Amino acid sequence: MYLSKTLRRTTDKQAEIKALSAELKFSFIKSEQICGFNNTALSFVEKKSGYLQKQMVCIYIILLFISLIISNKAFAQQSVYKGIYQGENLYVQNPFGPNGIGFCVKKVLVNGKITDDVINSSAFEIDLSVFNFNFRDSVKIVLEHKKNCKPSVLNLVDIQPKSTFKIVSIKFNEKSGTLSWITEGEISSLLFIVELFRWNKWIQMKEKVKGKGNERKHKYSMKVPTHSGKNRFRVKQIDASNKPRYSEEVVYNSPAPAVTFSPAKPKTVIKFSATTDFEVFNFYGQLVRKGSGKFVNISDLKKGDYFLHYGNSTGQFHKK
Repeated sequence: MYLSKTLRRTTDKQAEIKALSAELKFSFIKSEQICGFNNTALSFVEKKSGYLQKQMVCIYIILLFISLIISNKAFAQQSVYKGIYQGENLYVQNPFGPNGIGFCVKKVLVNGKITDDVINSSAFEIDLSVFNFNFRDSVKIVLEHKKNCKPSVLNLVDIQPKSTFKIVSIKFNEKSGTLSWITEGEISSLLFIVELFRWNKWIQMKEKVKGKGNERKHKYSMKVPTHSGKNRFRVKQIDASNKPRYSEEVVYNSPAPAVTFSPAKPKTVIKFSATTDFEVFNFYGQLVRKGSGKFVNISDLKKGDYFLHYGNSTGQFHKK
């Protein structure tokens, strides 16, 4: 009776282990494979200790094997980097592992394939040329490493989008009020940012234009505001290097009359002679109003001196 119950508990335990193995996708770990009757490694146990002891040893081996796999995953982390292939290899700084034992990186995968790179050093190269990528193919780098240490890719910018556009032509159309430009040589689909020069500074337009990202010629356009007198425009892109790439400037001289404002000592409202963009700064240079229109409500501002940007001019007023 006791032996029957023990065998039943042993059988139940084996079933739980098999289920856990399947859940972890380790279906290849089967008790039949490890503990088969023809298993020479356990034949001695079978002969000496009988069926029951053999099954207990079998369970111990399976638990030990699974615990080693789980332990290995628990103490492994991944750093993932995505980008596009641009003809450059990557260089990894590989610190020592925890407690100064061994190196941090355990495995390198490129698009899911384990590389043959030598990683047992403080720095190593990931050779992307062996994967026969086409220019601008998507690349995913996975650095599997130990816990409590972190490797770093020194030239990650080489798989990040780059700004390479060249301006074929850029001009402002007075009738439509649009800035248009033609480019070539783009290798990445980056945003074009339009800037206009006003109030002694370059101001970015809120709207942005997405680049096509290939080397053919492409035409882009965007409606831009103008003011009286000299208008200056340009476009730019910023890539992973954080260094902006600019077009040449376009100049347009507007015949529109200059915008004026009144009164010089307002109490509640400032009035402009025409609709205009404006900015209001307090005496400490803090922006307190920004917008567009023919009027500015200043009734809630404290008394004192303020600076006003409007049209193509700057001025000053005293709030009563």
